[in-house]
Amino acid sequence: MEFLEANGRRIAYERTAGKGPGVVFLGGFRSDMTGTKAQALEDWAKRTGRAFLRFDYSGHGASSEDFLDGCIGDWANDAKAAITHLTEGPQVLVGSSMGGWISLLVVRAMPERLAGLVTIAAAPDFTEDSMWAGFSAAERDQLLQRGRVELPSEYSEGPYVITRKLIEDGREHLVLRAPLALPFPVRFLQGTADADVDQSVAHRLLAHAEGPDMRLTLVKGADHRFSNPECLALIECSVEEVLACAG
Repeated sequence: MEFLEANGRRIAYERTAGKGPGVVFLGGFRSDMTGTKAQALEDWAKRTGRAFLRFDYSGHGASSEDFLDGCIGDWANDAKAAITHLTEGPQVLVGSSMGGWISLLVVRAMPERLAGLVTIAAAPDFTEDSMWAGFSAAERDQLLQRGRVELPSEYSEGPYVITRKLIEDGREHLVLRAPLALPFPVRFLQGTADADVDQSVAHRLLAHAEGPDMRLTLVKGADHRFSNPECLALIECSVEEVLACAG
């Protein structure tokens, strides 16, 4: 494991040397680079000789900072710094859940560095459309008055603590309210049994984005983790397809 000093933060990463275009994995909310999908892609990259990068956003995994101090803008800046300083030439981004949103922010900020995109249960604008929209009046009051609200989570022992900063910063980085150009091969992957990101989000993203080569694949019965052997194989095939189309 190595570290990148950027934006006053220490970003942990693992980099695999290989041919380009490279592949960069962007993980989800409260996830880290040791997850099943990230490591499976690294194994694929080593088998195929492809350059590959996985990293932890600040407040995640082995990177510096406290998770509760972070927000979408910070994590997007971490991703942009990692791509700028740790990769060469065009890259194919693989964004999982929140990483799908982050990857779209990277597209908007540095389109010249991208050769293609694969998203897995992408969750663009989730702080507004899922969290804030789903809060009760009491939860909204608690968030505004106390600066935080606690939500139950099936992915960790403790609850999700959602901060006012996360919600308000998220509103500054929404991607489904303005034109979204994806001028390269794009593959959206989504499970029909995803309890965290409804498949309607994938349909909305497909309908909203503009690009010459976009496809949405629905996997019946796949959940939000999207990490069983069949799903992992589909991720690899999708990345290979995007790389082949990107030339």
